[in-house]
Amino acid sequence: MESRRPPVRPELRYKVPAGWVRERPSSSMRVAQYKLPKVEGDGEDAGLVLYFFGPGQGGSVSDNVDRWIDQMQQPDGRPSKVNAKIETLSVNGLKVTTVDVSGTYTAQMSPGSDSRHNDSNQRLRAAVVETPRGNYFAKLIGP
Repeated sequence: MESRRPPVRPELRYKVPAGWVRERPSSSMRVAQYKLPKVEGDGEDAGLVLYFFGPGQGGSVSDNVDRWIDQMQQPDGRPSKVNAKIETLSVNGLKVTTVDVSGTYTAQMSPGSDSRHNDSNQRLRAAVVETPRGNYFAKLIGP
């Protein structure tokens, strides 16, 4: 007889800043999804996605940071890692690794897709929050 474990429920708690708009996640991999309305000077809204896959899932911190950095291209052709700012800090006892990089956003439109974004003048801010129940992965992209 096969044993079935109940799905792992995430435990990270956070307050959504005023002005952010909660959206229905466009994928089952997403725990939450938000639109950050554009401000004066921006041509479009930004978007934040929060992922949680459970214990030991979602890849290593460094693999995710490297993948996020590789989703950005620099206008001068240099590797984005040269311009990326990576930090590790402790927030409420949890280890958080952040990445901040600007450039042209070139990620796949969806996992496994041949279609890619080609959005110039973008900034990617992302983080891995390490919790005892598994890592959370947050990715913010916008002008």
